[in-house]
Amino acid sequence: MHKLFLKALSNETRLLVLETIRTGPKCVNEISEDLGFEQSRVSHSLKCLCNCRFVEVARKGKKRIYRINKETIVPLFETIDKHVAKHGQRLVTCETLADVKALAAGEA
Repeated sequence: MHKLFLKALSNETRLLVLETIRTGPKCVNEISEDLGFEQSRVSHSLKCLCNCRFVEVARKGKKRIYRINKETIVPLFETIDKHVAKHGQRLVTCETLADVKALAAGEA
């Protein structure tokens, strides 16, 4: 289960969606606009995030408003923030992650 949990977070679009709604609830159009992504791409990611309970959804009129799961995901991101603040340079210089960083940058 841990692997599935981390796999859900390892997708760049899903992670960016979470970062975007971390600042406050938004509808899919607002998220799409903030990220510069097609609505279908954001909707696809939101479907996974909602299904996995990373995100909660509520109706407001005809709109669906998405917010990060405050009970479990907010504390997780706070822990990650603390780790990155303390050990971020180690992440940057980790040779094992170099291949991943190169792939992400389109170098490999």
